[in-house]
Amino acid sequence: MTSRRSLPRRFVLHAAFGAASALAAPALRAAGWPTRPLRIVVGFPPGSSPDLTARTFADPLAQALGQPVIVENRVGAGGNIGAAAVAHAADGHTFGLFINGNLTIARLLNPRVAYDPQKDLAPLALIGTSPLVLTAPIGQTGVPSDGDARAFLDAARRAGDRWSYGTPGVGTVGHLGTELLKARTGIAPVHVPYPGYPQVATAMLGGQLQLALLPPALALAQARTGRLRLIGLTSSGRSTLAPGVSALSEAGVKDLDLEIWNGFAAPAALPAEARGRLSGLIATVARDPAIRAQLFQQGWQVAGTTAEGLARRMADDTKQLGGIIRAQGIRAE
Repeated sequence: MTSRRSLPRRFVLHAAFGAASALAAPALRAAGWPTRPLRIVVGFPPGSSPDLTARTFADPLAQALGQPVIVENRVGAGGNIGAAAVAHAADGHTFGLFINGNLTIARLLNPRVAYDPQKDLAPLALIGTSPLVLTAPIGQTGVPSDGDARAFLDAARRAGDRWSYGTPGVGTVGHLGTELLKARTGIAPVHVPYPGYPQVATAMLGGQLQLALLPPALALAQARTGRLRLIGLTSSGRSTLAPGVSALSEAGVKDLDLEIWNGFAAPAALPAEARGRLSGLIATVARDPAIRAQLFQQGWQVAGTTAEGLARRMADDTKQLGGIIRAQGIRAE
């Protein structure tokens, strides 16, 4: 777990009085926003990846805004309880740190979700991205020990539904990503949900699963022990988070560009001037080398995009994963 830190004084002054001031409209400065402490709502428990990212930004944002920034954990429903709390916040001082599903497919998976990502949340910035790694046990029957991704996928096609894959649950990126991979490659393993990624890795080591999409840090840690094999990345290209691992696109898998990511968003009702100031400050913090190093240690390739960049990513993911959800009739209720 990374520790919290204060930024050098010259960065704080630059953030508070330089880039941020240029982004804040005169009327907003006159109004004195923010006028009280701000909340970053996180839909996952303390110590989770979203929580760590939110806390990485909390202190530098507090210094730049001149008000405390408090991280509040509202846990449950895969982050959707926290997302609903942000969507309906009316205090003008609440925003949130979210993962893919909260900002894209939440309502497609469950029509009863208490907010609409497209209407109730306004993007602020995409923070970090990470591919998933197609992973399999070493010494798997029917798979050449020295075979590449093409050989593995050929073996998976021959196995059909005799193989199984694990994920942290229905509707997660690991689940939808594997269903997307199935559609792109013609493989047909059966889905088995688990409480989390560590349990998925354990099941593979025990021979209960033949493949899974895992986060890079977990996949690489198991690969270093010689117990799991790294087949390829789900992103369109290679990643600094998994050095030396090829993308599945290099093995001929087309139209597969899947990553897990996180980003900040605010209630759609938050005034545009406040959203603009927050978005600009978040981007300024994300450009600091020390912050980027912290995020990389947490498992993220830093994007640090504008609100428009996050909006584009939300639209792209909603289209790609929404297609699989509709085609397979997937529901997570």
